[in-house]
Order: sequence, then structure tokens, then C-alpha cells
Amino acid sequence: MTRVVVVDDQTLVRQGIRSLLELAEIDVVGEADDGEVALEVVATAAPDVVLLDLRMPRRDGIWTLERLRDRGVDIPVLVLTTFDDDALVLEALRAGARGYLLKDVTLAQLAHAVRTLADGGTLIAPSITDRLLRAIRSGPSPVGPDAPPAQELTERELDVLRLVASGYSNRQIAEALFLAEGTVKNHVSTILLKLGARDRTNAVLRALHEGILR
Repeated sequence: MTRVVVVDDQTLVRQGIRSLLELAEIDVVGEADDGEVALEVVATAAPDVVLLDLRMPRRDGIWTLERLRDRGVDIPVLVLTTFDDDALVLEALRAGARGYLLKDVTLAQLAHAVRTLADGGTLIAPSITDRLLRAIRSGPSPVGPDAPPAQELTERELDVLRLVASGYSNRQIAEALFLAEGTVKNHVSTILLKLGARDRTNAVLRALHEGILR
């Protein structure tokens, strides 16, 4: 079973998410009501995915994402929130979130998102994708003003990057392109290096911003 930690300041919401995920045979192995507690729970429970609310009264979701990133924690984080503000979505993705869903999703959509992230993919709610793309292309570079210029990608690297942007995991990319999974991992590592990106999400953001992906 996929193992999940739920981070939300509302007890009733956490209990509701737990009950729903259990119906989908997803195991909730820990809960936290703010970012500080979340760091401890994630370290102890070692989940496959973290479900994270953004607006919490003490340490919020962005703070939590940044601390997880700074500590080198490579557990995928799915933001689950009521807020679809473009700036907030971008901030969460730049801080390391690999998925972003609104709380009006169905159980099937939530379960699919959790399993997608657990399998190494990414997922953003379709309702905010178009606005997000416009915001990415018109805003500052997601890797910061001091980042080196992006290096040109090969056609194969572009193929891999397009599938990364579509939420595919390494295994799914390997199947789609008839490659070994190890070869895909090598391509992804090279893409991150050439784009000066720290992770897959950041690489996609920069590629979209600079017109490498359209």
C-alpha cells in the first residue's frame, strides 16, 4: 500500500482525508497540524507521499516545503488546498511541491494523484494549468537571476522533458520511449544539470519560462 502523511491544521479535515484514502487502499501513516510537527512525523513515518495544506497558523505549507528541501528530503509533496491563487501555486512549485490539487477533488482524483506522485510523476489540477503557464512565462525565472544560462537540450532530452512535464514517472517514460529506466534516469540528471534546476518540477518551470517547452 502507498503510505501517506497528512498535514493540515484542521482535525476534521485530516480525519476525513484519512477515511477517504483508506477506502482507496492508501495507508495514512501519520498526521501533523503544522509544519514543525510535519518535519518530525515525516522523518519518523517515512511515507511515500506527503499531503500538505498551505495555509496553517504557525508554520505554513511553503515553510514546510522549504525545510524539507533544505534537509534533502526527497519525498514527493502533494499540495491539497482550497487556494488556487497563481502566485501561491508558483511559490509552492518553486519550493519543491510535485503536485497541486484543490480540495474539491473526488476521491478517485485524489487517489490517482497520490499514486502518480508515489510512482515518481507530477500532477497539477487542470483547472489552474493554463493560468499557471501564463504566469510562468511572464514572470521571473524560476531558478533565480544568478542561475547560469540554460544549455541546449538534445532531441532525446526534449522527449524526456516533455514526458516529465506531463507527469510521467521514469518507469512510464522508459516504457513510452522504449528505453531502459536507468537510461531515463541519466537523461533526467543531465536535463537538471543543463537547466540549472534542483529537481524535476524546477526543470519544467524553467523550460516553460524560457520557451524550451511550449
